[in-house]
Amino acid sequence: MHVKFLRYIDTLNQYRRTKISNRNFLIIAALVVGIISGCVAAVLKSLTHHIEEYLQTGFQWHYKYYLYFFFPFIGILLSVMYTRRFIRIGKFETGLSPVLFTIAKKSSRVESHNIYSQVITSALTVGFGGSVGLESPLVTSGSAIGSAVGKFLGLSYREITMLLSCGAAAGIASAFNSPIAGALFAIEILLPEFTIPAFIPLLLSAATASVVARFFYSEQLFVLVTEGWVVNAIPYYIILSVFIGLFSIYFTKVNYLVKNYFKRIDNPYRKVVIGGLFLGIMLFLFPALYGEGYVTIRSLLSGNYDWIVSNSIFSEYTNIPFVLVLITVATLFAKSFATLVTLNAGGNGGMFAPSLFMGGLIGFIFAYTINLTGLGELNVVNFIVAGMAAALSGIMHAPLTGIFLIAEITGGYILMVPLMITSSISYLISRNHSKYSIHTKSLAESDSLLSHEDKDTTVLRMMKLRYLIEKDNLVLKTGDILSDRLADMMQSKRNLFAVVDEENHLMGLVYMDDVFKLATNDEAKASPVSNIMHTAPDVIREDYSLKQVLSKMEASNLWVLPVVSDNGTFIGFVSKTAIFNKYRALLTRQADYLE
Repeated sequence: MHVKFLRYIDTLNQYRRTKISNRNFLIIAALVVGIISGCVAAVLKSLTHHIEEYLQTGFQWHYKYYLYFFFPFIGILLSVMYTRRFIRIGKFETGLSPVLFTIAKKSSRVESHNIYSQVITSALTVGFGGSVGLESPLVTSGSAIGSAVGKFLGLSYREITMLLSCGAAAGIASAFNSPIAGALFAIEILLPEFTIPAFIPLLLSAATASVVARFFYSEQLFVLVTEGWVVNAIPYYIILSVFIGLFSIYFTKVNYLVKNYFKRIDNPYRKVVIGGLFLGIMLFLFPALYGEGYVTIRSLLSGNYDWIVSNSIFSEYTNIPFVLVLITVATLFAKSFATLVTLNAGGNGGMFAPSLFMGGLIGFIFAYTINLTGLGELNVVNFIVAGMAAALSGIMHAPLTGIFLIAEITGGYILMVPLMITSSISYLISRNHSKYSIHTKSLAESDSLLSHEDKDTTVLRMMKLRYLIEKDNLVLKTGDILSDRLADMMQSKRNLFAVVDEENHLMGLVYMDDVFKLATNDEAKASPVSNIMHTAPDVIREDYSLKQVLSKMEASNLWVLPVVSDNGTFIGFVSKTAIFNKYRALLTRQADYLE
C-alpha cells in the first residue's frame, strides 16, 4: 500500500513537471498551504478565546483577580505535561529561532507535530493568562504545514523553503487579518534571498489564509478613530521612536538575562513552578498582563485610560492622572519580564503581541504625560499606534512588517508617515546596537543563520560536512610493513594515506611521494610505515562548519585534510574539490529556482 502511494505521488510529480510550470505549481501549492493555515489559525483563536472567556467570566466578584495568581501556573504546567507526554518523536521548540535554524540546517523540514502541538500548547499558555501572543505559534504551525506539503510532493529544498515561508506568511496574515504584513514578514525574517516571483505565492498564501480566518472572525482587531496627524507633532514622534529604540535594546538584554537564568535549571517542572509563581504575582498586581493584552490596547484606543488599573488592587487610584502614569510604567516593565518568563518557564507563545502591547503603552505614557504637563497637546491615539509599530520594528528588526501590520490591523493608513518615521528610527537604533534581532542573535553566534548579505557564507552554511567526507580511502596501521602495503598503495587513486593505531585514532599521514622514493630500497621497504609517517599539519573535527574547514585549508595551504571525531578517531578526508563541486551545484540550484 505504501509503495503504491509513493508511486502515485511520483507519477503526479512527473505529470505536473510536464504540464505545469514550476512557478504555477508553487502558486497552487501556496493556495493549499494558505487554506490549511487559515483553518488552523481559526481553531487556535477559537480555542484560546473560549478558555479566556470561561476563566474571566466564570468568576464574577470584585476580587476575582486573586485567581490570576493560579491561572498561569496551570496553563504552563499543562503545556509542559503535554509536550513531555505526547511528543515522543522529535523535539518541541518554541519561537521563530527554531524555524530559522530549520531553514539553515535542516533543509527546511519542520517536524510535522508542530502543526497541532503549537496549537494545543499556545492555547493552554495564552488562554490561562500567559503573557505572550499566538502569532509565533501560528508561524511555526504554518511553516510546518508548508514543509509537510513540500515533503509530501517530493519538492526540492528551495521549493520546500518557499512553501514554508508561505505557511509563515499565512500564519501572520490569519492572526491579524493582514495579508500584506504576512508576506512582508516572510520576506524580512525568513527568506535569505528575495525575488519578485517569490512574492506572488507568498501574497496569495497570506491572502487565502486571511480570507479563511476572516470567515470565522470578521471583527477588526483594533478600531482607530483619528482625524490624521499634524506636522507640528513630528518632533514628538521622533522623540518617541528614540525612547522605543532604547527600550528595544533593554528588552533584548533582559531576554538573555532571563533565558540564561532558566537555562541553569535542569528540571522542567521546577521551571514551571518558578515561572508560574512569578507570573501569578505579576498578574495579581497587574491584571492587564493577562494573555495577549489586546483588550488593554483596544481600551486605550477608545479613550478608556483607566482600564489599566481597573479590576486591580490599584483601582481606587483611577482618578489620579500621575498615579495612572506611574502604574502604566510599572505595567510596561512588568510585561517585559512576564513575557520572557512565560516563554522560558515552558509556555508557548510569541513576541508579536507583547511587542505591540509594550509599544502601545510607551506611546500612551509619552503622549498622555506630555498632555498632562502642558508641554504640548498630542493625539494620544496616534502615538499609541505609532508606538506599536516602532516597538515591533525595534524588537523584531522588521520595520516593513511593523509599518504595514499596524496600518492594516488599525485601518490607520492615514498615519503612514508617522508609522514610517517611528519604525525606521526605532529599527536603526536597535540595529546599531546589535546587528541581529532577538530571534537571530543566538543563531548567528552558533553560525546557523542564513544571510542574504553574504551569499558565499549562506551557501556554505547550507552544506554539511558529513556529506562531503571521503571514506573510501586506504587506511594504514602504525605496525604495517611498507612492503606488505606497497601494492595497495600503488593501486590507490589517492596520494595521501591516514595512519591509525589499533583503536583507529589518527596518528599521522603518509605521502605517496615518500613511498616512491623508497620503492627501490629493500631495507626501507622492510620497515613499518610509521617510519615515513608525518604529523598531520591540521585536522578537521566532524562538527566543524564548511567555513571553518576552508579557513583551515587556507591557513595551512592544503587541498585535503583529515577529519576526526571528538575523541580523535579517524573518519575520512575532506577536500576542496568536493566542497567546490557541492558549492557549484547549490549555486546552480539557486539559479534555476522559480525559472
